[in-house]
Amino acid sequence: MTAAHVTLCFLLRDGADGQHVLLGTKKTGFGQGKIVGVGGHVELGETASQAACREVMEEINVVVRAPDLIPAGTVDFVFPARPDWNMATTVFLTRSWEGDPSESDEIAPEWFPVARLPVERMWADAEHWLPAMISGQRIAVRVALAEDNENVADVHTAEWVDQIP
Repeated sequence: MTAAHVTLCFLLRDGADGQHVLLGTKKTGFGQGKIVGVGGHVELGETASQAACREVMEEINVVVRAPDLIPAGTVDFVFPARPDWNMATTVFLTRSWEGDPSESDEIAPEWFPVARLPVERMWADAEHWLPAMISGQRIAVRVALAEDNENVADVHTAEWVDQIP
């Protein structure tokens, strides 16, 4: 089965105690109850950057423009026990947007210090790649989940070469 093409976009800002990242509690669907990044499926005819901008608007009600997206890398999620869940993810960062993030039907956004990510409430893979991407590393990551579809069985990381249209 082919992996679904999805995007994630992480808003970053500086705070009194260092850099912060916007994450959100997933209220519905896949990953419900977990703290996740903002994003979703790339629709037919969209580029990854267009999808990221659309998803940010839909999920947290702010405007991000494609030229303000910083390509950070890719994460391929492999679920051996549920191949229909496989995802090929394009990850973006941004420090520029319009509006104040607010709750939608899907996400309850919240700012977190990058130095203290809530990894215990996130998918188990996040700690293996998110801090590196936020710190400016451009990486291509392949995460194989365990049979329970929760824990990480294997992570492979390589240098990423930007191939985003």
